[in-house]
Amino acid sequence: MTITDYASLVASARQQQQPQRLLFTFTRAEAEPGGQGKSLTPVLCADKLPEELGSFAALLEESKQMPAHWDVVFVAGLAGSSGQPPAPQECEAPLRAMVRAIEEGRIGSLLAFDRSGDLLRFGRSD
Repeated sequence: MTITDYASLVASARQQQQPQRLLFTFTRAEAEPGGQGKSLTPVLCADKLPEELGSFAALLEESKQMPAHWDVVFVAGLAGSSGQPPAPQECEAPLRAMVRAIEEGRIGSLLAFDRSGDLLRFGRSD
């Protein structure tokens, strides 16, 4: 299944052979020193089962409860095994790795959405 928007991401996660848990890293765009471009700084991470997710509008509304503003959310899937999704504690290391990748600019393999729910395309940098 080709992922073209948030709805197709959730649908794809629900159709995988092994149950998935989706990993979210919310980032804030900050001006680079000297005013040359912007960088994305992680401000919050979360993990959700696909069954816990609704529309992007619902995710946006839920995110308004966060203590920090965000501009871009990165999403990755984590597959379970033996018919079981990954447990929440199994998400900590992959989320830390995701944050490191974003901080290092290695975002080419991650899906990203802006606050409008538009799928963003970045050049491969890893």
